[in-house]
Amino acid sequence: MADVTEHELIVVGGGPGGYAAAFLAADKGMTATLVDEADRLGGTCLRIGCIPSKALLHTAKLITDARDSARFGVQFGEPKIDVAGVRKHWLKVVETLSGGLATLAKKRNVKVIKARARFADGQTLELSDGSRHRFKHCILATGSVPARPGPLKLESPRVMTSTEALQLEGVPGSLVVVGGGYIGLELGYVYAALGCPVTVVEMTPGLLPGVDRDLVKPLHDRLNGLFKRISLNTQVTKLEEDRKGIRVHLEGAEVEEASPVFDRVLVAVGRRPNSQGLGLENTRVQIDGKGFVQVNEQRRTAEEKIFAIGDVAGEPMLAHKATYEGKVAVEAILGEPAVMDNRAVPAVVFTDPEIAWAGLTETEAKKAGREVEVTRYPWAASGRAESLGRTEGLTKLIVEPETEQVLGVGIVGVDAGEMIGEAMLAIEMGASARDLSLTMHAHPTLSETILGAAEVLHGTATDLYRPKKKR
Repeated sequence: MADVTEHELIVVGGGPGGYAAAFLAADKGMTATLVDEADRLGGTCLRIGCIPSKALLHTAKLITDARDSARFGVQFGEPKIDVAGVRKHWLKVVETLSGGLATLAKKRNVKVIKARARFADGQTLELSDGSRHRFKHCILATGSVPARPGPLKLESPRVMTSTEALQLEGVPGSLVVVGGGYIGLELGYVYAALGCPVTVVEMTPGLLPGVDRDLVKPLHDRLNGLFKRISLNTQVTKLEEDRKGIRVHLEGAEVEEASPVFDRVLVAVGRRPNSQGLGLENTRVQIDGKGFVQVNEQRRTAEEKIFAIGDVAGEPMLAHKATYEGKVAVEAILGEPAVMDNRAVPAVVFTDPEIAWAGLTETEAKKAGREVEVTRYPWAASGRAESLGRTEGLTKLIVEPETEQVLGVGIVGVDAGEMIGEAMLAIEMGASARDLSLTMHAHPTLSETILGAAEVLHGTATDLYRPKKKR
């Protein structure tokens, strides 16, 4: 049997939750070891997810902005797309950031081991390099992988998940995106901007299921002009190889052609936790029916020495949630009074326009039968939005009727994601709509629409006549 190496803390998984946990532990004086089977730190988010997709989305927005510029009196010719150059840009971004993480790990004396880990028991890991490691504490941060339900499991180079789609090996002659969630819409937007005819198929009645409909509508309207087709209430029942591409069998009320053929298929129907093959059955760690590791408010599992964070520990599957959880887990290990007591988790869809929200949504409030007051400020009243030619946006507040405490904020429009930070601060601090309306905002900016939404509640919005409703 191989010798066993002793560790104070082992973090399994080098994504935004894992490396944040290891770095914080080192900063607080712990000896931390990070195990990841990839060649570089960063996880899905940095290597094949958030960062490369946002680099591609920036390129796509440059293209669509150039096409929209005629209304401002500026005309460009059709863009010449250098696919290799586009790919080179995001690869450089990833290389720069991953190199930075390697440097930070070295400076903090965080040991990084390239291997796959498997639990031998509740305090021992066996690595794929044959070594064994015993730990006082372990943080599991193995993330998630793209989901591939039965009808979508066709093995073909023409059938892509987000991982393959981000490689951008070329612009397909046609593309069908299966799934109208944020991953499908972001990547569909990229490929459409690059000149590919894109069809989106979504099995529910609307894009971005679960997001408030008034926030989705401006995006849906814009994508209608960019995509070849958006088919709602439509289900893919089968994928099969065809000499011309992939034949996609469809069922649903909006189906015009039952079995169209596409050059490429992007399966974007969600992600599943990466909890299999880790030897968790050799521990007391509990896994639910969806594959998520069960944790308490400190991210501790049923196995006292093992914590779990990020995608593997439950929804929402977002990088910033993983980072936050990683810090909570480390502080809990050190005996500090740390728990997941955040009031909200921000979410952003990085399409154009962007959609961002935090806290309670109007949809959730209605579903729970909770009484709230909703106030909206249309960007048509914003001087900044008018100057940008992007007045389709909307900012809304969800507040508690009696106290006017801000419970949730939703924004759709240009750079909505950059504005959601103020909303998060308001929610976490228990601020009221009055607090927002009394906070001076720079003019002319899009952030003024948050102030405006608060003023609408009181019937005092300067640039919008909306008398206060009588209760």
